[in-house]
Amino acid sequence: MDKIKGVIIKKLEKYDDYRGWLCEVYRKDEDEVRPAMGYVSYTKCGVVRGPHEHKRQSDFFVFAGFGDFELHMWDNRRDSETYKNHMMIVVGESNRCSVLIPPGVVHGYKSISKNGSFSINLPDQLYRGEGKKGEVDEIRHENNQNSEFKIK
Repeated sequence: MDKIKGVIIKKLEKYDDYRGWLCEVYRKDEDEVRPAMGYVSYTKCGVVRGPHEHKRQSDFFVFAGFGDFELHMWDNRRDSETYKNHMMIVVGESNRCSVLIPPGVVHGYKSISKNGSFSINLPDQLYRGEGKKGEVDEIRHENNQNSEFKIK
């Protein structure tokens, strides 16, 4: 798997006890992002979200379960030493991790679990800005049939 400069993948530790389990997902003293908002999404089995990229926003995804995804990333920053590199990693219940994706890195994921998959995102920008009145910082490659960024 080729690396992409600026993408940080951090294994999440799961702590089990008689009540269930716990997983720390973010620490301001360890993680290199300052979230502006957060959201949870559920993706049905076989469904692809993305690929898309941001010009200014970093995404900080948490894949802790339930379910697994194939996460795809492509470096689309012309001035990057890893330009055009592609990474694919299985993340989620079987590989709990957080993934920091910097601006200019195209990303998308596909649920590969029978009952679907959950993800959390803590991006460093507000969606549509303050009061939801700004532009959306998103280039949607999934809407371009000729895109070189494809998830099957």
